[in-house]
Amino acid sequence: MSQISSSSTNPSPSARKLWKDGNYKRTVIACFIQAIYLLELDRQENRDEANALAPKWWIPFRYKLSQTLVDERDGSIFGAILEWDRSAALADFVLIRPSGAPKAILALRGTLLKGPTMRRDIEDDLRFLAWESLKGSVRFKAAMEALKSVAERYGSSNVCIAGHSLGPGFALQVGKALAKEGIYVETHLFNPPSVSLAMSFRNIGEKAGFAWKRFKSMLPLRSGAQVSSEEGDRTSGFGLKNRMPNFSGLKNPGMGLGKWVPHLYVNTSDYICCSYTEHDGEVNNANKENVRPTNGQVAAKLFVMSKGNQKFSEAHGLEQWWSDDLELQLAMHNSKLISRQLKSLYSLPAPQQTLAR
Repeated sequence: MSQISSSSTNPSPSARKLWKDGNYKRTVIACFIQAIYLLELDRQENRDEANALAPKWWIPFRYKLSQTLVDERDGSIFGAILEWDRSAALADFVLIRPSGAPKAILALRGTLLKGPTMRRDIEDDLRFLAWESLKGSVRFKAAMEALKSVAERYGSSNVCIAGHSLGPGFALQVGKALAKEGIYVETHLFNPPSVSLAMSFRNIGEKAGFAWKRFKSMLPLRSGAQVSSEEGDRTSGFGLKNRMPNFSGLKNPGMGLGKWVPHLYVNTSDYICCSYTEHDGEVNNANKENVRPTNGQVAAKLFVMSKGNQKFSEAHGLEQWWSDDLELQLAMHNSKLISRQLKSLYSLPAPQQTLAR
């Protein structure tokens, strides 16, 4: 779904900025994901430690490589865990880990259209395209086990997961699976995939159901044939269930809301992720991080970039997220696709315990 940026040096954001600054955090996390692309390229091109490109993308931020995630099918690196490097920080006279900086982050790359890994990457792209799910992939299991392990070690509140392109497909589903267990991990998704045949069929079903309701409303009612409004809300016609959630009517509407709030970064010119921008409410100014929807519930934070017509390589590229002066809009809890993806999470009974501490 994506190719790595041609740039080989990081943007070196100012160290004076704090991790609690949203722009700074977004920039650094995007740099970490770039490092994962370069880890695989370093492997393919047999670069030794002295010539490796990947470390240049985490060392400036005082992080170290803790674990690589390897696809057992072809030996490719698709992800890695980076941890706060206390020794490096002390050497720079940084005595305490900055507030907002995770102790560990699991970063997942997207598709590399180069080398032997391309086949397996595209295989997972097609898996998502067909089923809108990546749980059948060996990478899902590996990412799930790695994130759960590091959350147990450091506490979920000190851990982060992030990805670009295909990576967010795994990150969102892994984060959601852990949230169902009461493990809420900070999540950042850059250009997440939103196009699938499964979603297209659901959209067709919803439109058909709407058309059927309109048609029935024009027919004369017969005695005993009136359909209750409650039943009408449950179905979309032709026996198809309405998959759009109504958060006010959930079994446990407070469960998880505000505890697991994934951050999604999308570009309106990127056809892979643009479906996330289809919303039902208003879009709020991105400068206000504490914006809340009127009903007080939060499903996700959706950061939208719109620069008019752009080439796909630019609109889907990771490099666009390094800039600290982006003009983004923040839409919260009003993306149809996010609501559909998280509906099952917010319909669950409350978990017994979490790993946050």
